[in-house]
Amino acid sequence: MKKLALAAALSVAATTTAFAGNLEEPIVEPVIIEEDTSGTGAGWVILVVLAALIAVAASS
Repeated sequence: MKKLALAAALSVAATTTAFAGNLEEPIVEPVIIEEDTSGTGAGWVILVVLAALIAVAASS
């Protein structure tokens, strides 16, 4: 009787691991990639300095 109970327990354990997944697609959250935009703020400074240099060169 103990062998029968052990065999039944092992067969239940084997079938539950075999059907652990289901047929539905897994829900995967999308990866959000944030770009660092802090470096683009200095672009206007270069343009202002360049415009000032052109204005100084044109006035002389």
